[in-house]
Amino acid sequence: MTQKILLLSVSAGAGHMRAAQAIEAYAARDDHGGGGPAAQALHLDVMDFVTPAFRKLYTDVYIKLVNKAPALWGYLYHATHDAPRDSSMQRLRRAVERLNTRALMAQIAAFQPDAIICTHFLPAELLSRALRQQQLACPVWVQVTDFDLHRMWVHEQMQGYFAATDEVAFRMRHEGIPAERIHVTGIPIMPAFAQAPGRVQSAQAFGLDPQRTTILLMGGGAGLGSLETVAARLLALPGDFQLIVLAGKNAAALAALQALAGQYPGRLLAQGFTSEVERLMACADLVITKPGGLTTSECLALGLPMIVNSPIPGQEERNADYLLEQGVALKAFDAVTLEYRVRLLLDHPEQLQSMRAKALALGRPRAALDVLAQVLRADAVLQ
Repeated sequence: MTQKILLLSVSAGAGHMRAAQAIEAYAARDDHGGGGPAAQALHLDVMDFVTPAFRKLYTDVYIKLVNKAPALWGYLYHATHDAPRDSSMQRLRRAVERLNTRALMAQIAAFQPDAIICTHFLPAELLSRALRQQQLACPVWVQVTDFDLHRMWVHEQMQGYFAATDEVAFRMRHEGIPAERIHVTGIPIMPAFAQAPGRVQSAQAFGLDPQRTTILLMGGGAGLGSLETVAARLLALPGDFQLIVLAGKNAAALAALQALAGQYPGRLLAQGFTSEVERLMACADLVITKPGGLTTSECLALGLPMIVNSPIPGQEERNADYLLEQGVALKAFDAVTLEYRVRLLLDHPEQLQSMRAKALALGRPRAALDVLAQVLRADAVLQ
């Protein structure tokens, strides 16, 4: 009998959603040896089941804070981590969450999952209460999506936790999670990153020269300037390299980048939103990116050295610290530092190669499959 897995995430930043989508993608595959999909998986965004006011608080306000007032977000990140569980602030937050998520609980009851995996702390907190009150019978698992652990991820009644690293697992044990409930799997990324797209074929598909050093710029960042400004500064550097810039859904930035590409024939590839990020990464020797848990996990899976820029105070700062400590990334806090770091790596290809080897050693391209396998094994035992 096919097991039913419910994946719960929150669209506050893309990483939580992408982790759930990665597990869902593996569940749908029929190459697990069972002659069919590994499980029937349903992925829900918790924000689809709350009031507009609550959605604005959890998504719009979050995005505005991290973009316009990152220092305030950093303060809130640390304050909520350090606040006692029985503080008035924490009790008020939990009460508001319960009032606004009744529709979600009804959807869970309708699907009747055999197991639930949460890739955001909000559904984990909601379901912890439901389990305590015996309103939910199936096991609930939690996938932490950064190289750090915030206390808001830690809840009673959870069947198990998935950690990115041994250090995150250590922090989980410190927070009182039993060691036997902790599994170090990495952060889930899509199956495409486990297949290592070929550089030559990928480069030729995008009109790039596979023999030339290639830099991939993903997103802008406070302190570095707009995408087109950063791209122009990089292209002015000495050296024979190509530059790929991903503008996502920013149409204005894409248009400006395409105009800039006309000034540098054969050196700049500007891309809007794409579902082929892994193929573009396969073309690159170096990635400039913000240090989100999912993006950096994708880079590690493909052995890509990074220059991380403008981390969000809190979780991204912790991610950046981990990557720097492991020797797979450098950090740029402004445009001048970025230029220096790029020059340094272009002038010292042996350092770039060392970083690449370390990244490959850290990468966990099959993390999503390992998470799914653990949940399915445990569910089979429980049944």
